[in-house]
Amino acid sequence: MPTLDDDLGKRLAGSFGADAARYDRTRPPYPDELVRRIVTASPGPRVVDVGCGTGKLSRQLLAAGCEVIGVEHDELMAEFARGTGVPVEVSKFETWNPAGREFDAVVAGQSWHWVDAEAGVRQVARLLRPGGVFAAIWHVFSTPDPIAQALADAFQRVAPQSPVRVGHSREESIGFYRAGCQQTADVFVGTGEFTDPQQWSAEWDQTYTTAEYLDLILTMSPMALLTSDQVTEVLDSAGAAIDAAGGSFVSNYETLAVAVTRN
Repeated sequence: MPTLDDDLGKRLAGSFGADAARYDRTRPPYPDELVRRIVTASPGPRVVDVGCGTGKLSRQLLAAGCEVIGVEHDELMAEFARGTGVPVEVSKFETWNPAGREFDAVVAGQSWHWVDAEAGVRQVARLLRPGGVFAAIWHVFSTPDPIAQALADAFQRVAPQSPVRVGHSREESIGFYRAGCQQTADVFVGTGEFTDPQQWSAEWDQTYTTAEYLDLILTMSPMALLTSDQVTEVLDSAGAAIDAAGGSFVSNYETLAVAVTRN
């Protein structure tokens, strides 16, 4: 998962709430089969959603019959999630005070890489009842090569010294996140307080028009490092590549999850 220095990590993480409605509109939901696996693996309905953002995963779990509390550090994201019916407490997960509450599952949808690994594992161990489940989930997606290359080239052109980049290949991303899932499982199991590591996955497709994909690009955290003129140049380049491909394309998604059980 991404490893960033503290200042850069805070800047990128803090970029999402600036346009929470766009984030909620453009970011995809989680595959139903993975939501069902979490519900089935959990020994009860009480769930904490780590870094719940605008509440996309929380809403799916609520619809599946769970009792969900979101923990979100970004006030703007938390406010949006509450407006969709998700109970949210504002805090960094590592320092969140559960006030003596115990939970059946702790989930992290697209958020665990923002959590301090050691402190996060200790917090999960405190929150979960014996037999409770922790699950972290990430989306990995790909675009046709000409579009991905146009986006990567434009970002590199306007921000050649950027410590982050966009435009990873599907193979690179899948390998990176699978390794990250294994590393996450190893950290949890290595404490002696968790067992039964499992990796789950689901594949699916999403069609994007030019406008829809440019909307999604604006929610990618590296965009927070650019000026408005630089963002415009990146969007223009990516948009031209999509238009050249016919004005839409199919993105191949694979959603990966790692789960462990509290001893």
